[in-house]
Amino acid sequence: MRKKLKQLFERFLPTGSVLQRTVKSGIWATLTNISGRLLQVLMLIVLARVLSPAQFGLMGIALLLLSVCKRFTDIGINAALIRKKESNIDRYLNTTWLLEIARGLLILGVLFLAAPLVADFFGEPRATNLIRAIGFVPLIGGLRNPAIVYFEKDLEFHRDFLYNTGGAVAQFVVGVTVAWYSPTVWALVAASLSRPTVKTVLSYVLHDYRPWPSFDVDAARDLVSFGKWMTGASIMYWIAREGDDAFVGWFLSATALGFYQYAYRLADMPATEMSQIVSQVTFPAYSAVQGDISALQNALLQSTRFVAFLAFPMSFGIALVAPSFVPLLLGPQWTPMVVTMQLLALYGLCHAITGNYGEVWKTLDRPDLILKTSGLRVLMFSLFILPATARWGIEGTAFVITATYIFPILPLDIYLTANLTELRSIALYREYVYPFVASVTMFGTLWYARSLLDVSNLVEFAILVPAGAVIYGGVAVLLESQFEWGIRSNLQMITKGIRG
Repeated sequence: MRKKLKQLFERFLPTGSVLQRTVKSGIWATLTNISGRLLQVLMLIVLARVLSPAQFGLMGIALLLLSVCKRFTDIGINAALIRKKESNIDRYLNTTWLLEIARGLLILGVLFLAAPLVADFFGEPRATNLIRAIGFVPLIGGLRNPAIVYFEKDLEFHRDFLYNTGGAVAQFVVGVTVAWYSPTVWALVAASLSRPTVKTVLSYVLHDYRPWPSFDVDAARDLVSFGKWMTGASIMYWIAREGDDAFVGWFLSATALGFYQYAYRLADMPATEMSQIVSQVTFPAYSAVQGDISALQNALLQSTRFVAFLAFPMSFGIALVAPSFVPLLLGPQWTPMVVTMQLLALYGLCHAITGNYGEVWKTLDRPDLILKTSGLRVLMFSLFILPATARWGIEGTAFVITATYIFPILPLDIYLTANLTELRSIALYREYVYPFVASVTMFGTLWYARSLLDVSNLVEFAILVPAGAVIYGGVAVLLESQFEWGIRSNLQMITKGIRG
């Protein structure tokens, strides 16, 4: 048995050709994200039973400030290192380590000083100490071994699995344990601090490189020259992704923010995680074939097709089951977020199916497009978010965020990506048509069937999930056989990549 397990493990090690390493790395990245997010969702479900939406809102204020500080100080070091063609980047690592530590100290100082001002801005003085405590997260993370960048650069995602999953397990265990003995918002703080602590320890266990405090000015200049656009893109991306959270917390209340952030996490997480898995693996793969436009086109279409195949049914499925899922698993006090969750599921879909486009832009040395498209998104939703939220609350906010992504951002992202890779836009749109038809068929059929049922939330949820999978799978098989969708070739490619 031990020998067979060892052989199975070795089969899945990311070795072989670029295709084989990419496929196997995708499997490890999938395991990493699924295990991490599953533990996070389980923790949130458990804590939702013992903490109130207002307490989640207080933590949300602290995380918002932490997030904005991290975005404003992000100079894209990891992306710059992964993109470099040379395989050995050790000469950059000591400088990277010192830059990350300095960044952690800077964020901690800013959060400590700004905490009372931010708490007063949101009208929640109780958030002051939470903000200061959460400021230690980036400092602890900055102490990690900088050589972990090799996990992605060399497609060694089996190591990345151990690194990230270890942190996720620690977060779950600490969060639930602390909440069991002391059901307060500090359980969330303890969970947030435990994750980077364990990951930092594991970073030195999993890689034998040992950083030393030496600073190379030329290396720093080289990294920052690529990262200048990444910094601007990161700032604008934060406003585009989390500016609505800050607005809800300021304009409405911490309780409304708790509802909104919780709905967003549950609605956006599954589809977006699939996109992040593909993006995480394909960026190194795209970088490896950046000089071959034909290979890049093929990689882009294959990844787009596979993400769409998974993201469409996930997002439509979340919108379908939300009315039974929320009161069943979270409790009746969370039902005000159901419609918001359904709207944000569509936002999550748009976000997921365009998630790998940014990796193409970075590969082709156009990270400025991330900044520019994010800026347009901010401009679009800022025009409508105030009146919509004033009229319909968090549901109005969710509608504006979703609608302004569907148009004009989605078609613009497709146009820019097609133009850069010398494809026609219709080639990318085609990858969305088939999963859209299959998902709409699934959604419409089960929506009508649910109107005929009079059962408990538990029975309804237990019926809808497997029925949705069967209907979507059946329609997908029909579309593949009649119109040569191409998803079968994707699945065969994955199988061949695993077998070598």
